[in-house]
Amino acid sequence: MPVIIAIIGAATAFYFIVIRARNAANMAGNAMDMANDVRLAARRFGFKRRTNQHPVESIDEPNLAIAAIGLSFIELNDLPTQDQRDAMIVACRSTFRTSQSDTEEMMVLGRWLMNECGTPDAAISRITRKLQRLDGAGGFDPLIAVIKSTLPESGLSDKQREALDDIKRSFRIR
Repeated sequence: MPVIIAIIGAATAFYFIVIRARNAANMAGNAMDMANDVRLAARRFGFKRRTNQHPVESIDEPNLAIAAIGLSFIELNDLPTQDQRDAMIVACRSTFRTSQSDTEEMMVLGRWLMNECGTPDAAISRITRKLQRLDGAGGFDPLIAVIKSTLPESGLSDKQREALDDIKRSFRIR
């Protein structure tokens, strides 16, 4: 009887280790897939990282900058809900007149740019300045349209109000 219990215990331990190893392999595969998604999105938009330069300074397309600012704006309040992400995609699709796949790739690359800046509020100020240099005052209206579509029903947080003030300052709007 003790031999049977030992065999069952060893089989259970082996099964547990195999399951844990399989889950670790799946998680590593998912991390590689995410990195690949960012790489493919960057290639699709012609984004090239230049040496000795922050990635935000390599942005050449105003729509990408607007998407990154919109993502940063909704993250100022708290982690975005699925409804907010969906509203962001719909707003970007209608504002930029892009396909679903292009918009999703913009979101992936925009999130990466936001993470490269460190915090959402740092991303907003840095990317807004870049957007203003790229598109001048022409980038303000699409940016506000995207931001308005993702506003929470509870109203703006203090950080979001400060971010809007920072956006206005960058575009020299009073």
